[in-house]
Amino acid sequence: MFVATLLTDPAQPALDAVTVEGLAADWKGGAPRWLAPGEAAEFDLPAEPPDLWTRWTALQGRGIDLAVQPAARRRKRLLLADMDSTMIREECIDELASLAGIGPQIAAITARAMNGELEFEGALRERVALLAGLDAGVIDRVMAERIGFTPGGRVLVATMAAAGARCVLVSGGFTAFTERVAAALGFHEHRANVLEVEGGRLTGRVRAPVLGRAAKLAALQELAARDGIAPEDALAIGDGANDLGMLARAGMGIALHARPAVAAECRVRVNHGDLTAALYLQGYARGEFVT
Repeated sequence: MFVATLLTDPAQPALDAVTVEGLAADWKGGAPRWLAPGEAAEFDLPAEPPDLWTRWTALQGRGIDLAVQPAARRRKRLLLADMDSTMIREECIDELASLAGIGPQIAAITARAMNGELEFEGALRERVALLAGLDAGVIDRVMAERIGFTPGGRVLVATMAAAGARCVLVSGGFTAFTERVAAALGFHEHRANVLEVEGGRLTGRVRAPVLGRAAKLAALQELAARDGIAPEDALAIGDGANDLGMLARAGMGIALHARPAVAAECRVRVNHGDLTAALYLQGYARGEFVT
């Protein structure tokens, strides 16, 4: 059995009964279940529909996300989430660069790396080197003035944690930010790269080993083994090329507002919903959310 889920941006609900019931009828599915009026609904399917991506494309133009998944083991026991442009709206290194006066130069490298055009570790070291000499106090300023949490993040973490899931922030960014973001959003732990600081200034170096695509996948496998669960019982969510390893291995890998090259490699794509989409995709109704 499979389950089809339709969802939209909770800030601009665009889901109606005609759309949901019509698709269920066309695909010979079961009766729709509304997870939140106007926001999310699901229905059972006997098989994966052959025209899934045709329907997906048509619904995208109306602000509606669609995913079809196996019905079994949808509620996950481990959450691995990327930070930059996933749990927060920004790329921290780009914000540091902006305050250093080299924003466009570093942002261009970031965009290429996240799209998979550049090898992650080399691109990270190149960008960090350009920050050499920057006053480390700028990290506090970026966190206070330039970082915004993605809507739905706290609810996602709180709801999964309350259901017994382990929630881990796994970032190719920096511990100076993940420590604070993880604490603010309620994650159980965090993993990221360490920016070297000497004499109150960034050295332009990142401490080895660099946490990138391979390390994120390894973290998924390690954490699942530690908790005595299979990778299929994990949910991974991210937006960049360095997330693809964990997105492919997790039982549910969600490309959230991802670069086109990244989304193209993922079966579950959320382009309109916020982070509560990860709860709807597990079958949680809004009434079950922990706020």
